[in-house]
Amino acid sequence: MKINTVATLMFFMMADVLAFSPLNARHSGRGHILNSLLVSGEDLKASLDRQMDYVPGGANTDFARKYGHMKGMHIKTVGEAFADFTARLGKPINALYKSAISDIVGTTHLITVNARFERDPIWSLGILSASDLILRTYPEKDTAKQIQTALIESVDMNEDELRREAEMVIECVSGMTKQDVTNALKGEGDSLIAEIARSAKDNDFWMYSRFFGVGLVKVMEVVGVEVEMESAYDVMEEWMGKSLEKPFYTACSDSDLYFKTKGELEMMETLMKEVEIREKKRMADCLEAKAEASLAKAERDAHMQAEILAEAR
Repeated sequence: MKINTVATLMFFMMADVLAFSPLNARHSGRGHILNSLLVSGEDLKASLDRQMDYVPGGANTDFARKYGHMKGMHIKTVGEAFADFTARLGKPINALYKSAISDIVGTTHLITVNARFERDPIWSLGILSASDLILRTYPEKDTAKQIQTALIESVDMNEDELRREAEMVIECVSGMTKQDVTNALKGEGDSLIAEIARSAKDNDFWMYSRFFGVGLVKVMEVVGVEVEMESAYDVMEEWMGKSLEKPFYTACSDSDLYFKTKGELEMMETLMKEVEIREKKRMADCLEAKAEASLAKAERDAHMQAEILAEAR
């Protein structure tokens, strides 16, 4: 039954193709395709049977053997992750920051639920740096801290552990130069960066994610690389492509996005400061006007009292 159905479908597909073929090629082409179908029928049936017998995580591949044990696991949706984040935060988000925070919550969730995801200290440095950047100008500092904590806990991670790992990276690269980091990312030496690099190189299914790239940008800042969009792009290409020997286009794109976001937030910060200055000036002018009005009223009252006393005499 399976093979007859497939043969029928292939026949109609063949008819559609032959409709656009030259007239003198139709008859020979039709016979050739039909013969091919008849000859390869058993192979086609075997192929279809294999697909019908497919078992999730049961393929004879390295990927299935490594991650097959994860089949059937419950994975939170983005909506559930954001609901968890909102419940942990327990207060509304400033409207100016809602879009950026929603984006980082969703992005972090999608990264961490991927079977290939493995956290490392550079990634930890990256997510903390990214969230610090977004929340740097948040009006309520206590709320900003709570947002960062809720973000980390919503993906089932411990904030203290991430901060320890990030600090380890900062300490490791503090005495390094750009070339030292380049060599370490090749797997040379016994530093933490070299250890992370060797682990990535040895893992055929190693997954790059945005916060790993942001972590590398932070490393650039620490070792004294001129941290601008153009220069960071070249360094990211060298570190990811030549040193780690991994695809670098996404990392370079994420580096550009980081600097673009940083520029936008700096503009927002400037705007907010200007608004604050104008508001303070408006309040000062208002207080000055009130003081002048009070002074004028006092002078009028004094003058009126003097006139009353003069008339009384």
